[in-house]
Amino acid sequence: MPRPRSLVLALAVLAVAVLAGGAPPTPSPPACDRPEHRQFDFWLGDWNVYAPDGTLAGTNDVTREMDGCVLQEHWIAVGPPPQRGSSFNTWSPAFRRWHQTWVDSTGGFLLLDGELKDGVMILSGDMPARSGGGTVRNRIAWSVLPGGRVRQLWERSRDGGASWAVVFDGTYVRKK
Repeated sequence: MPRPRSLVLALAVLAVAVLAGGAPPTPSPPACDRPEHRQFDFWLGDWNVYAPDGTLAGTNDVTREMDGCVLQEHWIAVGPPPQRGSSFNTWSPAFRRWHQTWVDSTGGFLLLDGELKDGVMILSGDMPARSGGGTVRNRIAWSVLPGGRVRQLWERSRDGGASWAVVFDGTYVRKK
């Protein structure tokens, strides 16, 4: 049975390329080493997280993943019941903003975007309210404190940002 001409032509082109010493180029991984990709590196580490009254709120391990392009958060809250969560954080060159997708063991999730401004990483996003209709705006800010600690302040607004209520205020202290 004769071979189709297109297959024979494709094999001939591939053979010429291989014999000429050229292999098909392999795509290189994205270059995530620009300064913008390192703006959130202050959050990397293995942490104990404390509430404002000094009690342990949970632990958090923030790692660099995916060829250095993603910061992944691994959160465990003190219970009862203990809850787990994870976020994926990445710099988007196309949008020139940071993006976070947060998911947790209760089925909750957040989609946030933002930037490093005056040394504070601020990410925010709107989500449908779980009850009562309307929209809830979440805003989370991470700032470096003395001694390499990090403060995370999560606030929520139900009136478009006119007023804010604290959801979580935690101080990250590196584990020894």
